[in-house]
Amino acid sequence: MFIRSLAPGDDRSAFRSGNIDLDRFFQRFAGQNQFRHYVGVTYVAVDGESILGFVTVTAASIEVSSLSPQARKRLPVYPVPVLRLARLAVGEAVQGQGIGSSLLRHVFSLAHEMASRIGCVGVIVDAKEAAVPFYERYGFEALDVEAGRLGDRPVPTPMFLEIGAIPRPRKASP
Repeated sequence: MFIRSLAPGDDRSAFRSGNIDLDRFFQRFAGQNQFRHYVGVTYVAVDGESILGFVTVTAASIEVSSLSPQARKRLPVYPVPVLRLARLAVGEAVQGQGIGSSLLRHVFSLAHEMASRIGCVGVIVDAKEAAVPFYERYGFEALDVEAGRLGDRPVPTPMFLEIGAIPRPRKASP
């Protein structure tokens, strides 16, 4: 298995994660968001031609006032840059095999790259209720929600992980 950027010719039609909203996004919108609108990049975990999972990221900013008191002390008072983990899904047939963790570690590598190139104070995700424990295992902390409801849709939990708490990627040996 390896992780790479989504390519225009990738066949996304057979991917099924068990979550219809994530599957619909991946099949219908991931490509146009990346190749036409330039609002995010999707990375896929692949084994040969098979797509095992995906993660979509985008640049974002966060109001420092929504962070923990410890984080606020170290940051300026204006909005700061973060990497937003917009969506993450693993195919039903391969769930529980560490693919989600591999995709998340790839996001961590991207956050460190973003931090060194243009600035990034951490990673933010709007976690679905069932995914909150997954993100907590990696150190993400829930943020206070000031306002907003999604009608009849479940309300996600916004979570944040500071760049200093994200392990640096290991360098490959020569």
